[in-house]
Amino acid sequence: MRVLIALLSFAFVLPGCTETMDRALDAKEAETASIAGYGEIRTYLDARLDEAPKDIDWEPATKRDRVDMLMISGGGAFSVGVLSAWSATKTRPRFDIVTGVSTGALIAPFAFLGSAYDDTLVHLYTSGVAEELASSKRASGLIGPSLLKADPLRRMIEQFITPAILRQVAAEHCKGRRLLVLTTNLDTQRAVVWNMGAIAASGRPDALRLFQDIMVASASIPGVYPAVMIKAESGGHRFEEMHSDGGSASQVLMLPQALLTSSHRLGPAKRTAVNFYVIVNNALMPEFAKTPDTTRFVIARAFSIFVKSQTQSALTALYNYSKLTGAHFHLASIDVQVPYSMLDPFNTQYMCAVYSLGYAELMAGTLWRDSPVFR
Repeated sequence: MRVLIALLSFAFVLPGCTETMDRALDAKEAETASIAGYGEIRTYLDARLDEAPKDIDWEPATKRDRVDMLMISGGGAFSVGVLSAWSATKTRPRFDIVTGVSTGALIAPFAFLGSAYDDTLVHLYTSGVAEELASSKRASGLIGPSLLKADPLRRMIEQFITPAILRQVAAEHCKGRRLLVLTTNLDTQRAVVWNMGAIAASGRPDALRLFQDIMVASASIPGVYPAVMIKAESGGHRFEEMHSDGGSASQVLMLPQALLTSSHRLGPAKRTAVNFYVIVNNALMPEFAKTPDTTRFVIARAFSIFVKSQTQSALTALYNYSKLTGAHFHLASIDVQVPYSMLDPFNTQYMCAVYSLGYAELMAGTLWRDSPVFR
């Protein structure tokens, strides 16, 4: 969220469009599209309960008496600190479900695979690697497809999401664990939930590329990075869908909206304890700042208020669902105002500061809240 707000402060992004690929003919074709050869590897955040995938690959298959679900928002370094400290205390659960949105989608596969990848995440978020993501501005500026080129982001994902990582995700999926990532289909205005484990376990030769494409799409801030085109088909017609940042629809991938408004439990049996762990890599409290009275800063500030309010509403819905179904709610977010420059969104010093904050608060036992408090 902070990265988007920062980059919005550079320019007021005007709508641009270059339509050179074959796209869905109409809304009906777009809504019935699927990814050829993969079966039910995705659903929609706004899907009705009767529209949920029937494939068993979606249900967490735990043999324990509990289901642990980890949800990671956009941002990143704060949650990396939390995960590292959690590993150090040897109390970190082996999560049955892990979800990621936006840059949280970059963390999710490594959080899913466990503590062995803590060092990888620390390197990604505190070594200065992230600063390279804003290093390739387009000469076309506002009239092109995006302010920045996708090359650094894609190179980073291709470097760290390797065939070996894909095989490990597939193996964990086959054990009944689930890894989910959110993108936004810009044409249909719907949030798409991707079953990344099912993709990894598909055995298809293009599975790694699709896995990487979805991660790039989820982290591609609209207008800042170009959208990702994903091949789909409907009724024998093949076309491409335009996918972008999942954070456009929801800052945290919790549960399908229909489930949040129902009394259906997540666990396979009534005796199963359900634990929701949500890590929000941003502050949910009001943050004072003197806003310059110029168009770009006013727009960026207003957008930050909108995103914060959106996140608060989603967390309130999950909390109410938890109370209704007897699940345990655990929330972590940045609870102090860390100095931050809107002109330097990937600043390594800031990343290290929020990493240290997450680490220290978990080690001190002051991190988790059992209800959504926003002041």
